[in-house]
Amino acid sequence: MPVIAPVDLESFVVSAAFLGDVAVFGAGDGAVHFQGGAETVVPVHKGGLLSASLTQDGKALVTGGADGRICRVTADGVVTELAERPRKWIDLIATGPQDAVAFASGRTAWVRLNNGEEKEFVHQRAVGGLTFAPKGLRLVTARYDGVTLWWVNAQGDPQELTWKGAHTGVSYSPDGKYIVTTMQENALHGWRLSDSQDMRMSGYPFKVKSISWSAKGKYLASSGAEAAILWPFTGKNGPMGQQPLQLGLRADTQVSVVCCHPKEDMLAIGYKDGMVMAVRFSDNAEVLLRRPGQGSISALCWDRKGTRLAFGTEEGAAGVITIAEE
Repeated sequence: MPVIAPVDLESFVVSAAFLGDVAVFGAGDGAVHFQGGAETVVPVHKGGLLSASLTQDGKALVTGGADGRICRVTADGVVTELAERPRKWIDLIATGPQDAVAFASGRTAWVRLNNGEEKEFVHQRAVGGLTFAPKGLRLVTARYDGVTLWWVNAQGDPQELTWKGAHTGVSYSPDGKYIVTTMQENALHGWRLSDSQDMRMSGYPFKVKSISWSAKGKYLASSGAEAAILWPFTGKNGPMGQQPLQLGLRADTQVSVVCCHPKEDMLAIGYKDGMVMAVRFSDNAEVLLRRPGQGSISALCWDRKGTRLAFGTEEGAAGVITIAEE
């Protein structure tokens, strides 16, 4: 049976992550909360923590706040300010190769390199999402009518991929072959990078606010319905012409967060009523991890071994679910 170690944050849980064996939660009260051994609370942002991203080596959490600061928080609770943009809300953060950190406010995105140097990227419209390519220091920004791909350390014009509408988030496939965005409408949009071929993934009853790639990049899981929708990326045309999987269907609520297992073809699904479930791709076998209650699930994250799952809700309930003993 799954075992839950609860944590009461009393504030909207923006992010959940693991720094090694220590679970950390970024909260709307501006603090980072630690669960592992003795619980500790480290104040980071005045006015609220708005965004967070785990570094690629898994050793730190990078956060953005309403105070315009971008900070790095380690497992021992040490807070280092990486950059500051006074009077700006930093609600978009992405971490990349070589300890690079991207952040954005309004129409401008910045990349901070590991030597402290910063690069600025200005757009005609507001930036909706940020991500880095899996290889090479390349930044992707979602914007109105498409995405822009910037080489961080090279001169020259960026690559533009266009699709009408507001793109509110962006993700690169683990194999580097596809880019997928969430949209203001009830849809995902993608591009195959080899030839810029469009891929439209529609039919959602609600907006898609959470996406997650499976361990080997074969599927892209998404919210936006009463079940988790998983688009197959196994053929050369990605999901085009293929039917998605539907996992964890519930008739009385919506999926709010999806998080693929780091090793297995399995998915953690968080729902708007607070329930958390694990579902296996192959046979839709379900395991209840948390019963409903205490607000919509707002954050999910597996540890690197895939034996523990951190969760948080909009009402400040949080915790760590141990799936299997080591």
